[in-house]
Amino acid sequence: MAAIHDLLAQVQDDALRARLEQEINKLTKQKKFGLVFEEHLPECTPLYDVSVKRGSSVAKKTGSVSTMYEVLAVKDGMAVCAHKITEEQEVIPVSDLVCVAQFGEPIYPYLKPLDSVCNAPDSDLWHTLIEADNYHALQLLEYLYAGKVDCIYIDPPYNTGAKDWKYNNDYVDGADAYRHSKWLSMMEKRLRLAKKLLNPRDSVLIITIDEKEYLHLGCLLEEIFCDARMQMITSVISAKGVVRTGQFSRVEEYIFLIEYGNSSLVPTVYNMLDDEVKKASQRSIEWLGFRRRAPQAKRESRPNQFYPIFVENATGEIRSIGDVVKAGIDRNTISVPEGCTALWPISKDGDERLWSLVPDQARTNLKKGYLRINNWKSEEKTGTVYYLPSGTIKDIETGKAVVTGHNPDGSIVARYIEEGVTPPKRVWNMKTHNAELYGTNIINTMIGKRFDYPKSLYAVHDALRFYVAKKADALIVDFFAGSGTTLHAINLLNAEDNGKRRCILVTNNEVSDNESKILQKKKIMPGDNKWNELGIARYVTWPRTVCSIEGHDINGKPLKGSYIGTDAPMSDGFKANVAFFKLGFLDKTAVALGRQLAELIPVLWLKSGAHGPCPELKDSNATMMIQPENRFAILIDEKQFSTFEEELQKYPKIQTIYFVTDSDPGYREMIKGYADKDTYQLYRDYLDNFRINTRR
Repeated sequence: MAAIHDLLAQVQDDALRARLEQEINKLTKQKKFGLVFEEHLPECTPLYDVSVKRGSSVAKKTGSVSTMYEVLAVKDGMAVCAHKITEEQEVIPVSDLVCVAQFGEPIYPYLKPLDSVCNAPDSDLWHTLIEADNYHALQLLEYLYAGKVDCIYIDPPYNTGAKDWKYNNDYVDGADAYRHSKWLSMMEKRLRLAKKLLNPRDSVLIITIDEKEYLHLGCLLEEIFCDARMQMITSVISAKGVVRTGQFSRVEEYIFLIEYGNSSLVPTVYNMLDDEVKKASQRSIEWLGFRRRAPQAKRESRPNQFYPIFVENATGEIRSIGDVVKAGIDRNTISVPEGCTALWPISKDGDERLWSLVPDQARTNLKKGYLRINNWKSEEKTGTVYYLPSGTIKDIETGKAVVTGHNPDGSIVARYIEEGVTPPKRVWNMKTHNAELYGTNIINTMIGKRFDYPKSLYAVHDALRFYVAKKADALIVDFFAGSGTTLHAINLLNAEDNGKRRCILVTNNEVSDNESKILQKKKIMPGDNKWNELGIARYVTWPRTVCSIEGHDINGKPLKGSYIGTDAPMSDGFKANVAFFKLGFLDKTAVALGRQLAELIPVLWLKSGAHGPCPELKDSNATMMIQPENRFAILIDEKQFSTFEEELQKYPKIQTIYFVTDSDPGYREMIKGYADKDTYQLYRDYLDNFRINTRR
């Protein structure tokens, strides 16, 4: 090595000598065993939110972002640019350029609200979808949730060389000799960040993969997660298989499980080799529609089963059961309690029909929690009445089925006793895991043929259930979100046991290779609205999320079918809320000067636990922001600290407090009385810990 350093000293070019020293240092640290691959660091990051101006580092929108230019001058919509390496000058329209940041150069992100769905206004539980490069998003999440995530589920690109969505299968060219190395480099940086998110006391990382990279991935996981337990599952996703000439037909994928701390499987009644056991021994209690549907079940046939059910407008809970309305009396003349709506057994065609029980029996069942309203819509004042049939009630009262809890409206949560609990096998062959039937077909009914090869909803549901079934408030992250199956599965789990699990999805907004060529021919460039509309986040992930929660397809028609295991109609949707954000980038100086607090509010909301709808800073002159529904507060003007303290005393549930001050002693003085709260100094905390795109 001494000889090498002597030779280096003879290199006259300072920049070249420094670069050579850097590469030599990397080689001397290179591993002599285990998985060895090139880093293939990303060259730069496109910053579509940053204006092009003199001195900016830029790239062409339609070219490689690694081919960089420096802007020498801007005039009349044209930029005079010098190539970073050759220094050759070129005049380029500003509209064809995007600012870029080299890897290692800090950039400061924010979350721009794009949309939201609130289908559970009484709940402060909110899921999140973030449109972003997942490497950047993971650095954001490290700042927000380091050591707090209970489960990470990811379905990364399989590196098959397909030209589809960037984070579906295609990461590098199939003919690239370095395809495995580049894929591993991409995965390593993201997995090391993911490790920082996991709760070391009790958490799990779940990764699906196929035969193209499973061997490399296994070695990488053993290296990064050497302090965890690792298992691998073989999962049959299509019994008919993928035919390959002269080879065995592929029917399977693989699932890696990385377990930390006390993480362990929740016992199951079926072994995953045979879903017939599940059908025989584990069933949810059966809720049926209370309105009788038989053609002969009309008002006049059984007058004692026609009466109103009064429902609270605000909550959707049943307040009381009305009396029988005798034949000949118009139902619209019946008095309705204040703040309530009367539900009647009326068919879709307007016919007066019957409830399944007489009023007295209905009242008894209501008290016992055997009667409920589902899919209540407060604005339309509509919902569906459900009840437990006599056979199910008998099972509950004889102990065959066990009550495990109650819903907020008082209705019971119950399951049949699990018999013959057995450890699941490491080969899964479940009919419900068929990717075509329960992945492709489900998403196609919602949004049409917009996404190839989604996961079976029930395959993801089962994988998650093994680890979060007993964690009703678990935090789950998926940073290769694709079509959004993970969030769909979490909502299904929550609906089954009244859980409050929260999910964070991350996906980019790349378009397919073919779509990219078509758009460019039409002079539509990356970053343009038309381009963004066809990206995976906005064209697939978000529409699928909206449709599954609201219970309709993209045309507004109710979804057909029911969810397996619960028999709940898909048209009922889910009592769930979700916010949709785009990751953008801020000017460091503007942040430091306190000019962009409004843009940072979604970040602060997430860091505070994402309780309630994400608020806005509407008054640019505000001196403080008190958000009891969001459980956080911000002191914007430290001169108002006394008033701020008085206001905080009114809201003891506020747990997170942000202080905007550049004075470290002042900050330490202000937080003395808040040892039981989570406190942060803005903008010092943001600038020191929230910068991304660095090598840390």
